[in-house]
Amino acid sequence: MARAGFRIALLQLKVGANKSQNIENAISKIRSAVSDKGARVVALPECFNSPYGTQHFPEYAEEIPTGETSRSLAAIAKELGIYLIGGTIPERCAADSKLYNTCTIWSPEGSLMATYRKIHLFDINIPGGITFRESDVLTGGANLATIAIDGAKVGIGICYDIRFDELARLYRNQGCDMLIYPGAFNMKTGPLHWELLARGRANDTQSYVATISPARDASAGYVAWGHSMLVDPWAKIVGEAAEGEETVVADVNLKTVDEVRAQIPIFSQRRTDLYNTNAVV
Repeated sequence: MARAGFRIALLQLKVGANKSQNIENAISKIRSAVSDKGARVVALPECFNSPYGTQHFPEYAEEIPTGETSRSLAAIAKELGIYLIGGTIPERCAADSKLYNTCTIWSPEGSLMATYRKIHLFDINIPGGITFRESDVLTGGANLATIAIDGAKVGIGICYDIRFDELARLYRNQGCDMLIYPGAFNMKTGPLHWELLARGRANDTQSYVATISPARDASAGYVAWGHSMLVDPWAKIVGEAAEGEETVVADVNLKTVDEVRAQIPIFSQRRTDLYNTNAVV
């Protein structure tokens, strides 16, 4: 029996210094995406409640699920009866007092389905381009996260994680039909690699891939590339934003996943006698 799918909205949001205003703007755009566009799933960008920067993370960090942002996301998901991929927020963990870059996923009942802590921290040094070290403040996560949405299995990554094809392969091995990466590439790496990596991971795994960026703010300390996009299992872009605040709405068709995988059966053709990718925990 052919599988159906769902309509997803990718919210490329403006992010400023006022956390409450950032949350209110997200809630307003979520409501509009559902009421005006019929979205069943809504995905937010990386660090949507806080400016992106190691100097900001400690100030804006919250516990999950008791913090202001989590409570707001739970409430709107329940009100609208949607699946909500809550972008990321700086998380302060009560158990170990460490900070994480964390994605929360909320059910149509408003319950916390899963959390994913960014595994690969963004530590780069491009002379004349950009130097950034998330590890100066953040701790890397150690667990994958998958969720079930209307017959689809969805894997979660965050920004820099998209560069690691092994992570995408682990999700494909687990049967994922879609990968979702809230992310904030910059003006150096964005033009070079944002589209390339989204299409590459879609082609590698024959899955839908969604990347969700904050809107570009040229006055910010860290300037995001934008260009949130949805890529299908053929590695074709089916929806893309420009650089400003924008909502991308597109349909995820699980029949397309099944067709691509049947027509080009790379998963069953892998030479696992010579190579393999397995989780170690």
